Amino acid sequence: MNSRLTKGLILVVILGLLAGSLVIAGCGGGDSGNSNGLSGSISIVGSNTVTPLTSVWAEEFMKMHSRVHIAVSGPGSGAGFAALIDGTTDICQASRQIKAKEIEQAQAKGVNPYEIQMASDALSVVVHPSNPVTELTIAQLSAIYTGKITNWKDVGGKDAAIVVIARDTNSGTHVFFKEHVIQMLGLSTEDKSLEYGSKVLFLPSTEGGISEVAKNSKAIFYAGLGYVTNKVKPVGIKMTANDPAVLPTVGTALDGTYPIARPLLLYTNGAPQGVIKAFVDYCLSSEGQAKVTEAGFVPLG
Repeated sequence: MNSRLTKGLILVVILGLLAGSLVIAGCGGGDSGNSNGLSGSISIVGSNTVTPLTSVWAEEFMKMHSRVHIAVSGPGSGAGFAALIDGTTDICQASRQIKAKEIEQAQAKGVNPYEIQMASDALSVVVHPSNPVTELTIAQLSAIYTGKITNWKDVGGKDAAIVVIARDTNSGTHVFFKEHVIQMLGLSTEDKSLEYGSKVLFLPSTEGGISEVAKNSKAIFYAGLGYVTNKVKPVGIKMTANDPAVLPTVGTALDGTYPIARPLLLYTNGAPQGVIKAFVDYCLSSEGQAKVTEAGFVPLG
């Protein structure tokens, strides 16, 4: 993660702590303002991938509206949906779409999830810079993550065991990767019975996975584009063996050539209103979308 994102995240945490009890009391939407301008509090919970971007948005929005307090946390999309369903957060940030089962659970509690796409992401598969492997097919990745391929030499690399790293089950990225890569969604080889292998190392944060790959020449991991640094090497992805390898970039996500691009989303209880709507409108504005690019993700076209 770049230094600006880190500084932004730190500032948001500090301001969130200063907001203290007001933030806690504000779950449920806050107020939309008074004669002195916009005020209120917003709680945002969910995707670890989306957290750096949302934190920058929150930081900038609070600079413009000093009486608005926003707290952001990223335990994972699954935890974010659970918080939205339970009414303990105003916004769920997500790197996957809500499941039908989660919609049913929400509606049973009188919550109506409202989806807003804020940006896109090229889900990046990364290895150590010294790894000679430069491209992988979806089928090869599926075989690596299910445990059918265990040695780098079987995909053009050195004779070395593959250390397979993934996000934990709370992560929307974990779910997206399983459906679109491990289970090969949309390919003739699609198999919904496939699951992560027994030797996969599951980590609670994307930062942790990137750090592991940066120091382990045998490791492989996946992460949102905004997390990719020069300490790891993105691998070109081929939909099938006959397709060209495509690297994850803003450009390949925008033109649709990158095989595992995905939407980044916010969910509210019904259409956003008041201070929450003002925040969402800022995220969708040209100024807010410029922050998407700065964060390394893909703005809306």
